[in-house]
Amino acid sequence: MAYSEATVLAGGLVHIPILIGLVGFFKKFHRTITKKPGIAPVVEKKSPQLSQPPEKPSSPKVIKKPTHPNVPVNTYKPKSPFEGTVTENYSLLKDGAIGRVNHITFDLSGGDPQLKYVEGQSIGIIPAGQDAKGKPHKIRLYSIASTKYGDDFNENTVSLCVRQLQYEKDGETIDGVCSTYLCDIKPGEKVKITGPVGKEMLLPDDEDANIIMLATGTGIAPMRAYLRKMFEPTERQKNNWNFKGKAWLFMGAPKTENLLYDEDFERYKSQFPENLRYTKAISREQKNSKGGRMYIQDRVLEYADELFALIEDPKTHIYLCGLKGMEPGIDEAMTTAASAKGLNWSELRPQLKKAGRWHVETY
Repeated sequence: MAYSEATVLAGGLVHIPILIGLVGFFKKFHRTITKKPGIAPVVEKKSPQLSQPPEKPSSPKVIKKPTHPNVPVNTYKPKSPFEGTVTENYSLLKDGAIGRVNHITFDLSGGDPQLKYVEGQSIGIIPAGQDAKGKPHKIRLYSIASTKYGDDFNENTVSLCVRQLQYEKDGETIDGVCSTYLCDIKPGEKVKITGPVGKEMLLPDDEDANIIMLATGTGIAPMRAYLRKMFEPTERQKNNWNFKGKAWLFMGAPKTENLLYDEDFERYKSQFPENLRYTKAISREQKNSKGGRMYIQDRVLEYADELFALIEDPKTHIYLCGLKGMEPGIDEAMTTAASAKGLNWSELRPQLKKAGRWHVETY
C-alpha cells in the first residue's frame, strides 16, 4: 500500500506523545529498581584485555624534585669578593703518591655579611696577580670539602681539596694557575673568595635516604662533606640530623697512596657498619674481571644488582663527582647494569634527574 508523504508525516507525529510517555516510564522504572534493596544497577564490564595493559619491566618510582629555597647563593660576587685568611694548608697524599693534592682551609669570620654555605656547594677563588694580558685572573670554582660548620665546627671556615693541575705543552710542563697558587699558599695569607654557588649536589633532608657516591680524585670533596655530616658525632649533634639510611662510597684512585681522606672513611665504616659501605677502585694495583685496570665503572658493574636494588628505592640519590672523562665509563656501566635488570638506562636516567635523584658535577 502506498502512502503519501503527508500521510507518513502525520502518522509519525501521532506517535510522538506515545514515545515520550514510554521514555518517561522507563526512566521512572529504572530509578525505582535501582533504589530497591538487593537489586543492583547493571554495570557494563570492561574486557580484561582493555583494562590491563601489557606488563613492562619495573622501573624505580620517581618522587617530586626537592627544592632548596633557603640555600645561600652568590653572597660575594667577583667585583666585590670576600678576603678569607688561610688557616692551614697540608698535603693529603702519602709517600709514593702521584701528583700533588692539598687540603686548604680559610677563615670566613669578619665578613659582612658572613659567607655561609651548605654541603654540596662550591666557592670561587680569584688567584693573586695578573694574566699574560695584564688583567686579573679569572675565577676558578672548587667543590667545598667541609660541612657548613667547618672542620673546627665553629661555622666560620671553609675547606677545599685541591689537586695541582699540570700538563705538557710543546715539550714543557705547564702548571695550572689557580691550583698551583692554592697549593703554594701559606697560612696567614689572604685569598679572594666568591660564592657560594650551586644547588645540584645538595643532600636530601630525609634521614632515611640512601646515598650512592661515585668519586675520582678531588671529586671526593663534596662526598667528604656528606660523610662528615652523616657520621661525625659532633656534626650529628649540631645538626640534630641522625642519618639512618644506606651510604655507599665508590672511590677511584691510581694508587693506595692517592686515596684521599681514607682513614676518616675507614673510621666511619667501622663505627657505622650498617650504614656505610666503602668500595675502592685502585687502577694501578687492582684488576677488573677482564684482567685490565680496575676503574670505578668496573666496580659499578661488579655490584650492579645491589646498586639497582637501591636505585629502585625512591629514597635513593646518586652523586657523581670528578673529572668529566669519568662520565662515559659510568654511563656505559649503568647501561649494562640496567639492561641486566630489564631496564633502559637512557630512559631511567632522565627520570632520576627530573626527580632530583641524579646529581652530577664534573670538570
